[in-house]
Amino acid sequence: MTNFNDMSKISESLADAAQTAGQYVVTVLTGGPVTVSGTVIADGQVLTAAHVLHGDEVKIRTADGQELSATVAGRDPSTDLALLRVEGLNLPAMTASNGARVGELLLAVGRPMHGLQVTLGLMERAAPPERGPLRGWLDAGAAPFRGVTGGALVDARGGLVGILNAGVSRGTLLAVPAARALQVAELLSTAGRVPRGYLGLATQPVHFPESQQPEAQAEADGDAPKPEERGGRGEAGPRRGAGRGERGGPMWDGRRDGRGWNGRGGPGWGGPQRGQHRGRVGLTVVQVEAGSPAATAGLLVGDVLLALDGQAVRHPGELLERVRERAGETLAVRVLRGGQETDITVTVGER
Repeated sequence: MTNFNDMSKISESLADAAQTAGQYVVTVLTGGPVTVSGTVIADGQVLTAAHVLHGDEVKIRTADGQELSATVAGRDPSTDLALLRVEGLNLPAMTASNGARVGELLLAVGRPMHGLQVTLGLMERAAPPERGPLRGWLDAGAAPFRGVTGGALVDARGGLVGILNAGVSRGTLLAVPAARALQVAELLSTAGRVPRGYLGLATQPVHFPESQQPEAQAEADGDAPKPEERGGRGEAGPRRGAGRGERGGPMWDGRRDGRGWNGRGGPGWGGPQRGQHRGRVGLTVVQVEAGSPAATAGLLVGDVLLALDGQAVRHPGELLERVRERAGETLAVRVLRGGQETDITVTVGER
């Protein structure tokens, strides 16, 4: 009887959390054949997925059945988030979670055309891919359903854990963490876009034999890269749409101009690859974009990037992450050229 009572209390708690979160989850009428969800993050502001919107004018339907007009304040291709401004939507900000732990029960809350819908999930791992555009995204551990994209991933208390997206990895329901989503929303609200830094070069990892370890990496980190830091295919499947060729081609840093999203629905995995050489790793420059910050700084095809601002770089996705939020900053790049190490100063561009 005690076990039954405990399960009953858990069930009631989850149902309460679903109802609490459901007040902040709306239906987004995209103007096309697809109907998705949206999450109210502030008075008059809703976050949803960018890739499903057709045009800058949409409608939303609230939990109590009101249909309101909304305008797109901005889109961020990197997180596939769009911010909607909604006149007449008078709801306070949704309470944010303190952060979900691995193993914690979660609820994926959506409001497709037919009304509120919820699936139960489990925080399986905090950040499925270690590298690439999906680095830091949450695995909801829940079954995706039609229209859940743009909905809320919440904890057992109804606190916002992330913004859901079923379109970025086939068969997997992922979420942009709440803190990151709210940061993006603030930038979209004030500037209409999220500035992204870039260098304008394509790179491939190169593994050095133990007898040929570059001094820069030894000074930067003092040991060989861990298995999870090595680049290539992710454990969940091949990289898709991350700017890197599906058969292991070079990866462009910072190219988030819309071409990073492929016909399969979004950016791809960029996780670890098993069984690669455990020696130190650099990034060989295989292409430099004309007129780019890299070209202006004098970086050449054949250079091997060893460190950025004193920290070793081992994977193209890591390079992208390191410059993405640093547009306009001047960075020191340690380069191996013709067998000699040299420092080059580069100013990160903005796209």
